[in-house]
Amino acid sequence: MNERRVVVTGAGVVSPVGNTKQDFWKALLEGKSGIDRLKSFDCSKYPSQIAGEVKNFDTTDLIPPKQARRMDKFVQYAVSCASMALKDSGLNIEKEDPYRLGVLVGSGIGGLRVIEQEHSVLLSKGPNRVSPFLIPMLIVNMASGQIAIFFGLKGPNATVATACASGTHAIGDAFSMIKLNRADVMVAGGTESCITPLGLAGFCQMKALSTRNDEPQAASRPFDKERDGFIMSEGCGIVILEEFSHAIKRKANIYAELVGYGTNSDAYHITAPDPEANGPAMAMICALKDAKVNLEEVDYINAHGTSTQLNDKVETLAIKKVFKKYARKIAISSIKSMTGHLLGAAGGVEFVATSLAIKEGIIPPTTNYQYPDPNCDLDYVPNTARKLEIEVALTNSLGFGGHNAILVLKKFK
Repeated sequence: MNERRVVVTGAGVVSPVGNTKQDFWKALLEGKSGIDRLKSFDCSKYPSQIAGEVKNFDTTDLIPPKQARRMDKFVQYAVSCASMALKDSGLNIEKEDPYRLGVLVGSGIGGLRVIEQEHSVLLSKGPNRVSPFLIPMLIVNMASGQIAIFFGLKGPNATVATACASGTHAIGDAFSMIKLNRADVMVAGGTESCITPLGLAGFCQMKALSTRNDEPQAASRPFDKERDGFIMSEGCGIVILEEFSHAIKRKANIYAELVGYGTNSDAYHITAPDPEANGPAMAMICALKDAKVNLEEVDYINAHGTSTQLNDKVETLAIKKVFKKYARKIAISSIKSMTGHLLGAAGGVEFVATSLAIKEGIIPPTTNYQYPDPNCDLDYVPNTARKLEIEVALTNSLGFGGHNAILVLKKFK
């Protein structure tokens, strides 16, 4: 029996740099940053006062206001992105078997905003005034659940919560679902919205965030020697994965073919990556083996590239361990330089960017790259987008808790 192939046929994005796939991609290629002073609450007492907030997001055309009020923002983003991705794919759901259409969307934190709001209600007004929708608004699986409800998708439905690797794990697991013949189409990606007083305070106390408050758009600087932490961001990236013959039969537009998935654990520390980089290196090796791709075939790596001192150093080391001398010939970039770190949504948004890079033959840059770091000495596509015909690309995600997830995409032929 021939192995089932999986292709990417649709994409939707909500992000700090744009709330459509087109606006998102245009901003990346122009090197535009979505990071600014945080506006949604008073952060004057916080060490980090900058963030990648989503701007001008409006659900009214899709979600009735009453229903929207019963969804945390991370769920609203997911439903909106799924709608965009399904429309982009041209899939006519009414002509499909709904039990062959599934959903797998990851989130690292879920409904933190509603937890904070309703905890305040509990303290000020008592338990009888807490919203009856608190639990279904905060639970992390509700993004996948609401997408299924909205669009009538009755196939496999699950959620992944692996911190910053959630979106990539969700897409990888959805890829496996199709390969195993448990679905023909999967709506997959990641979503997050936890830029809240408590969320920001928690990350500040970890000393994980940049404090370059006077230069918000220059604060996220992956692989640059003067990087001082990541930027907390929000948004969502959703793609439509589809079994090859199913997509061909309906003459779908195909962005790329998803060919490999590697995942493992550092088993080292709750937040820090293994300084020896063995986990991400082995995850890349497993993904390439799964894809049946040789090292010298890889043209581009969409890096996790968070802009923290340790992460960028370790990811660079992992790439060197895997690719050895060839590592210097691979174009590598981190779109977090423009979007900030979307946490559980990062993998979904970055998968969309990687798919578009392959389809369009152009790599988004790593902006704010000014001062070379001797520990990060590869080709990070500094500051300007680069035209390149990409045959094979990797997208990397490394999550708190030691979670590593790697996906391999190929130009569709």
